[in-house]
Amino acid sequence: MKVGQEATSRGHNAAVNAHGKGAMNLVKLIERFGSEDKCRAYLEELRWPDGIRCPRCQNESTSRVIARNQYDCNSCRYQFSVRVGTVFHDSHLPLWKWFLATYMMVESKKGMSANQLKRTLDVSYKTAWYLCHRIRHAMDVADPQLLTGVVEVDESFVGGKAKNRHVADRVKRRGNNPRDTHGGKTMVIGALERGGTVRFHVERRDATSVVLGAFIAENIDDETATVYTDAHPSYKALTKSGFKHEVVDHSADEWVRADVHTNAIEGVWSLLKRSIVGSYHQLSAKHLESYLDEIAFRFNNRNNPHLFRDTLVAMLDAETLTYAELTHAEPSE
Repeated sequence: MKVGQEATSRGHNAAVNAHGKGAMNLVKLIERFGSEDKCRAYLEELRWPDGIRCPRCQNESTSRVIARNQYDCNSCRYQFSVRVGTVFHDSHLPLWKWFLATYMMVESKKGMSANQLKRTLDVSYKTAWYLCHRIRHAMDVADPQLLTGVVEVDESFVGGKAKNRHVADRVKRRGNNPRDTHGGKTMVIGALERGGTVRFHVERRDATSVVLGAFIAENIDDETATVYTDAHPSYKALTKSGFKHEVVDHSADEWVRADVHTNAIEGVWSLLKRSIVGSYHQLSAKHLESYLDEIAFRFNNRNNPHLFRDTLVAMLDAETLTYAELTHAEPSE
């Protein structure tokens, strides 16, 4: 998974000029987007800053169908709205509820549970859960740039204690991987560029040198980066791969040596686990990657004053996510 620091800038300047500058807050949200028409007009500005364009044939000549809040393409006769082809597609939820849910998710440092959105928006749990995942789906923004400078790499394990699981589930997990030493938990590998962005990767195999090396090679520039890790034996191969590599040995109570440490990435793990304990309470391995997308997106945009707007742009750019796709069963391992 690769998560970029900002969404695409398409339409940003026009939207800022139309609706003022500065970070969004709840008062501004209610004042500016308190009606369906205001929300729709804002999305149209973000999606089509140079004028309405048919999403099917890209023709600029369209006619407004006022009664249905849609447009009719004068070339291919395709009727469409601003929701078509986005995460808003086929949703009967009012746009102002979408806006409120988006604001709550991007402004909550530890995330927002579906149960909390259910109560706030006065919708069913199923609607709130699906809504959260569609917003998270848009937060998976690819960033091709490799991490540089000082990069901290570490792995963490997500999942409940084995003793708290049903006996049958304990046996099932142990049977899938007899060598499992982490109680059936799911491993997440993280890399954080100091002062920059974080990358996550969900891995169902052991933390071998091959697994960790592949993640590092895919996300970190081996010519300009210095990698700091703990003393896990699998990281020893990094030096042979050409990386500048420094280690802190936690088993010897070594946590910091000059500027060599992994405190920053461990702080991100703390944020992840506080989100699980404090907001989500529990999450499945199947959807773990989606939650990591959300956390990384928020973290990587921590200094972005236009995070709410940029998240809406990402939602307009993202492909439609159907409920069937979201709930399909994972193939057996």
